[in-house]
Amino acid sequence: MPIHPEPDLPEVPDDLEIPDDLSGLSGSQDPDIAVLITQVAAAEPLAAACVLADVEVDAVPTPVGALAVLRDRADDAPRRAAETISQLVTGVPLILVTRHGEQLTCRRFADGVEDGELPAGLVLGGAPDALEDLLTGHVTLDDLPGVVPSSGIGRLKAVRMLSQVSRKARRKKG
Repeated sequence: MPIHPEPDLPEVPDDLEIPDDLSGLSGSQDPDIAVLITQVAAAEPLAAACVLADVEVDAVPTPVGALAVLRDRADDAPRRAAETISQLVTGVPLILVTRHGEQLTCRRFADGVEDGELPAGLVLGGAPDALEDLLTGHVTLDDLPGVVPSSGIGRLKAVRMLSQVSRKARRKKG
């Protein structure tokens, strides 16, 4: 019986740790989708505010507030967008929902500051159907009515749109 020599294997460092979740080794860490749940009443003013904040979105109207589907999902762009938009809409919290594969993460933001993570089940329990449909891939933006892309709005038009909304709100109060 021939004797086989030991294969020449590299040495394994003592401090080598193998993570439980190996999904990060397969490529991008960017979410598949990132959506801001807001209490802004309509898609147009949300899209206009996003233009002024230099955040590209597709604003989706829903019965409980507009959603902002973020176009830039690279690196920490979704977190930065949530901070920026929550600074513009002061006093009103928003929720950033991201999906990586089958994993949903929901973070609350208020006045430009992250305010902690929320259970996805709690967030989706009270969320509009359009959000769940987008997150699960059952619909695309093209399937939803009334979507307003921020890319189609110039800065001057955005200011005019927000001024109009502000005037209407003041008239309703008075």
